[in-house]
Amino acid sequence: MKFSTKTSYGLRAVALLAKNHRTGSLSLPLIAKVESISLKYLERIFADLKKAKIVKALKGVSGGYMLSKPPHEISALDVIQAIEGGHSAFHCVADEEKKYCNQGCKCGAADILIKLQDSIYGALNDIKLNNL
Repeated sequence: MKFSTKTSYGLRAVALLAKNHRTGSLSLPLIAKVESISLKYLERIFADLKKAKIVKALKGVSGGYMLSKPPHEISALDVIQAIEGGHSAFHCVADEEKKYCNQGCKCGAADILIKLQDSIYGALNDIKLNNL
C-alpha cells in the first residue's frame, strides 16, 4: 500500500496541531513554514480535513485551524480516509468495486485480502494523534 504525499503532509500537519492543541489554533502559513509544505497544497489538504470534521477553522485575528476533537479521539485512519477517501485497500474486496474482480471476489485470495485490510485498518485506527 502506498499513500500519497498529500497524506504524509496531512499527517504531519495534524500532528503539529495535536502537539499544540492546548495552546489554540495555528495559521496555515505557520504550519506550512514549520513543516516545509507549500501553502497552496496545505490549503487543499485542510479543505479535505475540514470537510471530514477533523479540523475546524477559527476566524478573526487569532484565527487559524485546530483539531475538532481531542487528539486521543482522532486516529491516523480518520486522517488518511479524509485525505485519500474511504477506499478499500484492495479493489476486489470493496462492495462498490467488485466489478473489477473477474472472479466475483470468490477467489482464494479474497479471504486473505479481507483479513489483511482489516489488520491494516485496525492498526491505523489504533494510532491516535496524541501518539504521533
